[in-house]
Amino acid sequence: MNPFKPGRRALLIAGLGASTGSYALPEKKPVFPRDFGSHPEFRTEWWYVTGHAKSGAREFGFQVTFFRSRVDATQGMTSKFAAKQLVFAHGAVTDVQGKKLLHDQRIAREGFDVALASTTDTDVQIKDWSLKRAAKGYVAKLAGRDFKISLTLKPTQPVMLQGINGLSLKGPQDKNASYYYTEPQLQTEGLISISGVDMAVKGIAWLDHEWSQELLHPNVVGWDWIGMNLFDGGALTAYQLRDANGRSFWGGGSLRAPDGRYFAFTPNAAKFSPERTWKSSLSQAVYPVEWILRMPTEFYYVKAVINNQELDSRASTGAIYWEGLSDLFDGSGRHVGRGYLEMTGYAKPLKM
Repeated sequence: MNPFKPGRRALLIAGLGASTGSYALPEKKPVFPRDFGSHPEFRTEWWYVTGHAKSGAREFGFQVTFFRSRVDATQGMTSKFAAKQLVFAHGAVTDVQGKKLLHDQRIAREGFDVALASTTDTDVQIKDWSLKRAAKGYVAKLAGRDFKISLTLKPTQPVMLQGINGLSLKGPQDKNASYYYTEPQLQTEGLISISGVDMAVKGIAWLDHEWSQELLHPNVVGWDWIGMNLFDGGALTAYQLRDANGRSFWGGGSLRAPDGRYFAFTPNAAKFSPERTWKSSLSQAVYPVEWILRMPTEFYYVKAVINNQELDSRASTGAIYWEGLSDLFDGSGRHVGRGYLEMTGYAKPLKM
């Protein structure tokens, strides 16, 4: 039996005692280009770009993320000053040789030509920070305190619909689900600047776009997630949602093979086991920066490229979390991919 065989909803929730009744989010395949854009009727949404790039012998990780949050309490207000939609943005560069992470953040209410989240296509911005989809690919631009990112990200593969045709289950309850697609293997080039020094870079990126009404079950305090571009052209996604005792409450993910075949994981297929930890001097949180990821037919090692890739976003989304450039090795120790590892809920429980 192939453990990654695509299955219906009943297969994905098997073994957890969940009902197979109707879901709060119906099974609805995304329609493009409309679903590249914003969905303001949903509570939470994000466009997540992560990747790695080189400039000569120097290596970098980079993150450009835009979040949109619907403020339920203000939806009935008629004033144009009512904050009905909030837009957040995070930018980060991992300087591998310098062994440091540079990070900045922004928040603004939508409107007044300050913040925008278009409903027709990917076009999100806060002032001069932006992520837009154009004919030549995505264009990401932002300028932080100590760094700048100006990149073009060109798709090389079809959009990858996560879960069941884009419906990703995040728990046993009807409402614990999201619409979710990924664009892996984005060919990337442009400029990364550190302390005023511009460097021409080329690399590979990954984009996640996800929107939901109520993503997390009340028992979930955080998650561990990887998005890995495989060197053979494939793409690996895996995640676990943790409870207050650090146990895996739910999991999932997918594998796209180099030939384009897509395999959705059942909730218990991928198991995360921490191998090495690092303690933050800022938050005192202890993060597993090396993992073993076990699957029925394979296991992988996930290793952070540098330890300190913790992001303090208390000035915007309110969370302190770890997200950074990481390597993927197969069971024989062969380097097979590179991407990003994200860990939330270690400094304090995550609230969404």
